[in-house]
Amino acid sequence: MSGNGKVVCVTGASGYIASWLVKLLLQRGYIVRASVRDLADPKKTEHLHALEGANERLHLFKANLLEEGSFDSVVEGCEGVFHTASPCYMNATDPQAELIDPAVKGTLNVFSSCIKTPSVKRVVVTSSMAAVLHSGKPRTPDVVVDETWFSSAKVCKQAKMWYALSKTLAEEAAWKFAKDNSIDMVTINPAAVIGPLLQPTLNMSAAVILNLINGSSTCPNASFGWVNVEDVAMAHILAFEVPLASGRYCLAERVAHYAELVKILHEQYPALKLPEKCVDDKPFVPIYQVSKEKAKSLGIDYIPLETSMKETVESLRKKGFVSF
Repeated sequence: MSGNGKVVCVTGASGYIASWLVKLLLQRGYIVRASVRDLADPKKTEHLHALEGANERLHLFKANLLEEGSFDSVVEGCEGVFHTASPCYMNATDPQAELIDPAVKGTLNVFSSCIKTPSVKRVVVTSSMAAVLHSGKPRTPDVVVDETWFSSAKVCKQAKMWYALSKTLAEEAAWKFAKDNSIDMVTINPAAVIGPLLQPTLNMSAAVILNLINGSSTCPNASFGWVNVEDVAMAHILAFEVPLASGRYCLAERVAHYAELVKILHEQYPALKLPEKCVDDKPFVPIYQVSKEKAKSLGIDYIPLETSMKETVESLRKKGFVSF
């Protein structure tokens, strides 16, 4: 019980990664003060209340990313702050209002609460590989992406990658604020996160897998890094607990093209109707490598992609998103 009685805060606690983070923190004996947008919405709170240890050690607060001072009461008395709250979807109609403002202003609001709270020892921020990959540098099988890569806001804007832009700007703002205010900050930069869902709603990365098993005839021509949600949640905790943890941690068990995901699914579920070809006839978007050294130094031993895929599908079945 490494967290025995220590008080920590998790922002955006109803989200996919955050729900797992709350679960593992409670398992480790932490007292968790967690924020959600709407305390009256059972979809945001019920699965958290059901976690082991929640009755005794989970305290939920209402907080809004765009409201100054909103996180003061949540952060109060905490030693560690896990800032995971940030909108996550691809097709925004107003990227500035829907993605960029909540990501950037939300981060600064949480950090402003942290500097008012002398008990805070370290802040762990959920960033993304989206804030790493889009630098304009080529990504090919012999290229190893690591923590020294930073996405360029200009590259993201030109390609209209609004989610990547929101994560890039939010991480930039966080590092600047942390430096200016002497905050001990660590960022976790996961690739596409899959694995079991705790929350009742469908998150963006699980939807990607659902689209492959829902009878679609084609798969996207794209390659992504993939990582299990449990590894991502664990990395956050280790980033807080390990005294020498610092800087950024890229998390990807492996980079795989969608065609490889389809192949894995076909082996696991031979009866499923799966995509038979790519959406276009262009050459496959190449895979690349993501360095595992820093994540390993933290103590992460990755769950294999095959296991993550199986867990995702079984979870989607159990929650009624797909039936077969």
